[in-house]
Amino acid sequence: MNGEKKSRLLVTREGVSYVLPFIVVTCCFALWGFANDITNPMVKAFSKIFRMSVTDGTLVQVAFYGGYFCMALPAALFIRRHSFRSGIVMGLALYALGVLLFIPARTMGSFAPFLVAYFILTCGLSFLETTANPYILLMGDPETATRRLNFAQSFNPVGSLTGMVVAMNFIQARLSPLDTAQRALLDDAQFEALKQSDLGVLVHPYALLGVVIVVLLVIMLLVPVPVVRNTSHEKRSPLWPAVKRLWANKSYRSGVVAQFFYVGAQITCWTFIIQYGTRVFMAEGMGEQAAEVLSQRYNIVAMVLFCVMRFVGVYLMKYVKPGRLMAILAAIAILLLVGVIVVGGRTGMCCLVAVSACMSVMFPTIYGLALGGVKEDTEVGSAGLIMAILGGSLLPALQAMLIDSNVKVMPAVNLSFVVPLICFIVVLWYGMLHAKPFNQQE
Repeated sequence: MNGEKKSRLLVTREGVSYVLPFIVVTCCFALWGFANDITNPMVKAFSKIFRMSVTDGTLVQVAFYGGYFCMALPAALFIRRHSFRSGIVMGLALYALGVLLFIPARTMGSFAPFLVAYFILTCGLSFLETTANPYILLMGDPETATRRLNFAQSFNPVGSLTGMVVAMNFIQARLSPLDTAQRALLDDAQFEALKQSDLGVLVHPYALLGVVIVVLLVIMLLVPVPVVRNTSHEKRSPLWPAVKRLWANKSYRSGVVAQFFYVGAQITCWTFIIQYGTRVFMAEGMGEQAAEVLSQRYNIVAMVLFCVMRFVGVYLMKYVKPGRLMAILAAIAILLLVGVIVVGGRTGMCCLVAVSACMSVMFPTIYGLALGGVKEDTEVGSAGLIMAILGGSLLPALQAMLIDSNVKVMPAVNLSFVVPLICFIVVLWYGMLHAKPFNQQE
């Protein structure tokens, strides 16, 4: 019986196996995880390198997740006209281009070219996510689609963890040890020399990543991958009727809202764990750079928890409705964030790390539940859910403004975590909608 259940994850009722394309596409999940989590610590790194405020540094996230938003719908239209495989090839090509643009950006020596490179990079990631998520959902029995997507997404945090390790060991640890205050005292010539040195450290891992992506792109072009299409592909209607149908679908409409806030919660927690930890450890007498590196180690522990809990979550979904499980985890995350805000110190840091365990199944679960009944509108529906990643662009900027504020009641960085707390309240609401039988066309 168990063997039959496992086989259904990747086999249709007609007995068609999608194991090989599943493996190939799953590699892309790890690749965009790497990009996401080598980028989060760059908010702090760019703020130091260019002597900017935390708010200015979050322009990295604005450019990064803005690319997701702008390219999601064009990606969906591209897939509707061509194929899922073509979407993956286009995504890898744009991803490689954006990463390799870091090399001339370093030569220019200003912040703006890096933002352009991040934007192009994430236009590629938007193609990949818009394509790969529904591609996985269609690779097998519809009854196991949400579990199958959670399993594929389990390899995303493996890439994320790798990105964090690279950021800590090959970027943060190798940047100049001069802290923010010391850099402010440098004259223009000294600052320029230090900036070029630090940018060289930052760019090197991205250049190597570009080579890896190009290799995978070549493999994707050469290895035969069966074409998988939406079963309603030939009956696709024009774009506007599809949008109207999706808007009328309560489960989908609410899912887009939940995804916006979930991604905002994820990115704020993973981006500002560095600022939170730095304040905690500097208060214990540690230097700024040492505090940043130690904070990144905590961040890596958070990602390990996230990765392990993703697999645990896939297993638990055999016994607990996905929406109910997500609601339970969101409630726990809310309690932990209260500890981050009110308790603070190392205890608050441990609470912040534990939040990652709660986030483990949320993105793919929201995605799978929202797309559960969209039928022939899968590609456009996928685009809407990827556009919701804009939450990762806007909400970190809001949290950064709170960090840069001069609140008196508590440390500003502690108070700023009210932003992800509110986000998880929205996720809790969506999980509760799906904790009981739900009319998707209601």
